[in-house]
Amino acid sequence: MLVLVLGLPAAAVSAGLTAYEASMRTVRTQAAERHQVTARLTSTAKGGDWVKRPAPVRWTDLNGVVRTGAALVKPGTPKGSTVRVWVTRDGKVTDPPTTTLNATTSGWLVGSMAAFGVAAGSYAVGAGMRLLLDRRRYAHWEAEWGLVEPRWSARFRP
Repeated sequence: MLVLVLGLPAAAVSAGLTAYEASMRTVRTQAAERHQVTARLTSTAKGGDWVKRPAPVRWTDLNGVVRTGAALVKPGTPKGSTVRVWVTRDGKVTDPPTTTLNATTSGWLVGSMAAFGVAAGSYAVGAGMRLLLDRRRYAHWEAEWGLVEPRWSARFRP
């Protein structure tokens, strides 16, 4: 019980904070390395369903260099339409940066998993100890019954 009462909160909080801080480093790094630009489609986006598909886009970066890449857009978006895309410092199209919500969720998820792990481990150790103690107790009972049973059953014979 001591492991459960003290270990569960300690493991959950330490694991959750570690995951949160690691995720926040990623958030800060990605926020510093990525920025959003307005790009124009160079051809009409193909596809007939509702799933976004990659389409070629062109934009001018902060240094005046014209860049190209592929961005996910809705099917049927016409050529020349503007779309907002996330790009890295070297001009490659990328996913949006991770948000603080992702970091918070990651911290809570890892903390919850650690708490569950400590609880499951405590239960497993308790069940294992109970099994070992029961086996030992049953062995003692069987040995005692082996000594007592012949004398006890003899009293009831005619």
